[in-house]
Amino acid sequence: MHAKPSTSWRLLDTGTRHAAENFAMNRAILESHQQGSSPHTLRFLGFFPAALIGFHQDVEQELNLDYIRANNIEVQRRLSGGGAIYMDELQFGWELYLNRKALASGDMAAIAKRICDTVARALQGLGVDAHFRPRNDIEVDGRKISGTGGYFDGDSFLYQGSLLVDFDMERMMRVLRIPAEKINHKSISDARQRIITLRELLADKVPDLGQVKSAIAQAIAEEFAIEWEATDSLNPAEEAIFHQALEEIDSDEWIYQHNRPVSEAPLIEDIYKAPGGLIRTTVIVDALKQRIKQLWITGDFFVIPSRLVVDLEASLRNTAITDLEKNVQAFFAQAEIEMLMLKAEDFIAAISQALAKSQ
Repeated sequence: MHAKPSTSWRLLDTGTRHAAENFAMNRAILESHQQGSSPHTLRFLGFFPAALIGFHQDVEQELNLDYIRANNIEVQRRLSGGGAIYMDELQFGWELYLNRKALASGDMAAIAKRICDTVARALQGLGVDAHFRPRNDIEVDGRKISGTGGYFDGDSFLYQGSLLVDFDMERMMRVLRIPAEKINHKSISDARQRIITLRELLADKVPDLGQVKSAIAQAIAEEFAIEWEATDSLNPAEEAIFHQALEEIDSDEWIYQHNRPVSEAPLIEDIYKAPGGLIRTTVIVDALKQRIKQLWITGDFFVIPSRLVVDLEASLRNTAITDLEKNVQAFFAQAEIEMLMLKAEDFIAAISQALAKSQ
């Protein structure tokens, strides 16, 4: 039995927009929320066709840019971690902007479970047997219908999810960096077995987007014992930040910031599967001095603050290979960080695995 609502939060529907606008709104609402100028908010959003990479990922490694350019698909970098995804008008996104007090927890795994369980209940009310599956998916019979992720920025928290109303699997596979020979009928069919959509589940009984959004909003209102004040526009404080953020985000400098520089030295690449996601390591080794000359770490993991990985890379430049474990442990010991199902040992293992390959 849920408590009677004692406070109101904002329900904000910003419609279908370009990816840069959507992410500039993310930043505007989150920064304004930190400053006390924005209320707790549930936002619904849609995308024109876009390939979206996680904050720590490399565009060239993750996406098929030839196909993307030929099909007028946008490329954009998210503010949060995670893997590359394709979004268009066949899906929609939902976002929660809250603070630690509203969540009553700082544990990412517990927060993910609470929010995903709530959205799953909303889908159950629409006739879909949806359930949360750690670390951050909502599934139906083992097939993903919603992927989610979140992060703290100061005392404020942003949790995001996307819902598959329908989906063009072949286009998604062509957007991602998958060898052309592997995109065939069987691989597309296999990929379809890992996801599911409202269209497939409900056929001609698929509710319109308004009904789906209403169900999610109602479930969240009941879970947090609140009521909604609906709007479709940002407040003046958010608008000011939005225009500043859009100028930065809608640029090649933002989108391609993690791309590796060209180097004459050989690049050793390796992928390590950690409990918290894939860690892709690229390293240049000074074989004569047995030192890490340069290091890049990308992947579909979640860490806060976002620049933690950049700082780790910088701290390990010119590190003696024999000092790797000691230096990584020292870095994490002094850093204030939050990670979802990741430990310092995972980064040590990922880098060590790449180094072993270089030998």
